[in-house]
Amino acid sequence: MMRQFDAIIVGAGQAGPPLAGRLTAAGMTVALIERKLVGGTCVNTGCMPTKTLVASAYAAHLARRAGEFGVRTSEVAIDMPAVAARAQKVVTDARTGNETWLEGMTGLTLLRGHARFTGPRTISVDGDDLTAPRIFLNVGGRASVPDMPGVGEVPHLDNTDMVALETVPDHLVVVGGSYVGLEFAQMYRRFGAAVTVVERGKRLIAHEDPDVSDAVRKILEDEGITVRTGANCIAFAGHASGVAVSIDCEAGDPVVVGSHVLLAVGRRPNTDDLGLEAAGIVTDAKGYIRVDDALATNVAGIWALGDCNGRGAFTHTAYNDFEIVAANLLDGEDRKVSQRLVGYALYTDPPLGRVGMTQTEAERNGRSILVSRRPMTRVGRAVEKGETKGFMKIVADAGTQRILGAAILGTGGDEAIHGILDMMNADQPLSVLRWAVPIHPTVSELIPTVLLGLAFPETP
Repeated sequence: MMRQFDAIIVGAGQAGPPLAGRLTAAGMTVALIERKLVGGTCVNTGCMPTKTLVASAYAAHLARRAGEFGVRTSEVAIDMPAVAARAQKVVTDARTGNETWLEGMTGLTLLRGHARFTGPRTISVDGDDLTAPRIFLNVGGRASVPDMPGVGEVPHLDNTDMVALETVPDHLVVVGGSYVGLEFAQMYRRFGAAVTVVERGKRLIAHEDPDVSDAVRKILEDEGITVRTGANCIAFAGHASGVAVSIDCEAGDPVVVGSHVLLAVGRRPNTDDLGLEAAGIVTDAKGYIRVDDALATNVAGIWALGDCNGRGAFTHTAYNDFEIVAANLLDGEDRKVSQRLVGYALYTDPPLGRVGMTQTEAERNGRSILVSRRPMTRVGRAVEKGETKGFMKIVADAGTQRILGAAILGTGGDEAIHGILDMMNADQPLSVLRWAVPIHPTVSELIPTVLLGLAFPETP
């Protein structure tokens, strides 16, 4: 028997549940299908547990520095089961809250199981057949396993495994020098592990400007993390002490032996087992569902939101996908993904807040640009906290006098970047933010000075 709904949502990540809320509030009957855990990656294996672990690692790091602040402490020890339990409680509380909300939502049927298309308007959930004129895919993604020699023959971890660890590795080898890898590298170094980061490229976080990459590398190396870049041929083999990772680098030992190996080399969409071919839905070569500027697929009445569409890789972009779709369907608006200005952060300590173009991108596009940079040693709040590593940099268009992009690598950088992001969203000239009067003492108070440096490079 075919069950009829006004809408079907596949996946209860960041976009699915709020969309269900808007659609049911509009009087629609909705089926929300989740085969695993409500909340998706962010709640269960991503943002929430990792940032909880980052907080524990920061507490340990600050405790070790207590003497710098005139505070006497005994030896700092890590209770990893307690650290892991704290992270798991944050996850469980968030997931339970979402489940309670959905289960009490009038007009919503929450189904547990694996959804597969049987046609462009029909979906089967473990033998239960559903149909609706509107179908929304919010199926997320998972960690990629790289095609490297020996990778299938040795034990290795991904982000899901890492957030569940209740022991500190003797030596963690992180393969991948970008966001996920660097956050785990620093946190586990602070928990007491020896850590080596192995990156195939010439530098860490290669899509950032070289000065940002270099500064992040120095921050990590100052904490005792070994960074190996230019690893052109990475291979794995079993070893009595764990896993031997072969590295063809320009300098350094050709083999690193770790007790644990984390693979952090990217993610892939969860689209390979949805039966998309039965609906005629087109994907790209990497499996991402192709969508237009309004997040509609090539099949009328089917949309794709979140990580599975390749148009954003963050919790906040997935949520914004929901906002775009809901505004267009229910509020008579004409919102587009291309209108979105994406900011993001790397949650090392100090964090990196980023928005817009890098200096490299602006120069590559042939822009006539202005660039201003100031060290975090100029920020009173950073000095007072004893956290002066990093810098602020703003890139602007010389002709339009608009900010093109910015990087704040420093304490509070993930929060301070929003002042610049908001100004870019408002499409206001440099002078508007330049004459703002920020609160003292804050990290944001240096932003007008950095902007002044665009016009007067010698500004102290």
